[in-house]
Formats: sequence, C-alpha cells, structure tokens
Amino acid sequence: MEKFPTQMRVVAGALRAESGLWLMHKRPDDKHHGGLWEFPGGKVQRGETLEKALFRELQEELAIEIDLTSLDHVGCARRGADAAQPPIVIDLYTVDRWSGLPDPQEGGCVNWFSLNQIRGLAKPPLDEELLEQLMQKHAR
Repeated sequence: MEKFPTQMRVVAGALRAESGLWLMHKRPDDKHHGGLWEFPGGKVQRGETLEKALFRELQEELAIEIDLTSLDHVGCARRGADAAQPPIVIDLYTVDRWSGLPDPQEGGCVNWFSLNQIRGLAKPPLDEELLEQLMQKHAR
C-alpha cells in the first residue's frame, strides 16, 4: 500500500519588476530548506484554483495583492514521494503586476536578481528546475 496516495500541490510566483529583475525569497534558517532561496508561494488548499492559491499565498507571505490577469504559467516541477513526504508538484507563474511592497511576513528576506544571478543562488532542487523553465521562457 502506498504511504502517500495523493500529491501535494504547490504554487510559486516569479515576480518581475519593471527593471527586469526577479524577486527571490530566502527561507529562514530554522525552516525546511532554511537559508535557501526560492520562488515565493505555498500549498494549494482544497477547493482552490492554482491562481487563487497563489493570490492567497503571496498575500500571506509577502503582504502584496497580485493582479490575477498578469499571471502567466511557466511550467511545473515534480518530486516523487520519499519516506517523509508525499509527491510534490510545484506550478510556477510569472507575476508582472501587484500592489504593495513585498515584505516577508514569515521571516527570511527578499531581494531582486537577474536570472543569471538567480542561477548562482543556493536553491531547493525543484526551484532549480523551475528556474531553468523560466529562463527558457524569458531568455533575452
């Protein structure tokens, strides 16, 4: 019998400033993947669309309200189940419009980077995959 019969669905946002830089969130040291940089987001709750979940998560994590009409789906990354966690699927969206200034509400810090700078940051494995998809879509 499979220990984790369902997958965990997660959404993440790649916020792009008018300058062309992208926002990354550095996780607090005491959290899972502590000290690593990630695209902000979180778990999709039962009954939520991916877009509504991203709106809620970025409101909770960064105190911003994203414009849902500015979202563009980049792709997704998957990790199979292991002894401790169910399989995970993370969907990444670019976000070009929001209101408020991104302010990490749950600790850690945020900063703005070029895509090449993000490549050099320490990131969780799925964020590495998502970055490659983002770079393919937004290479200049």
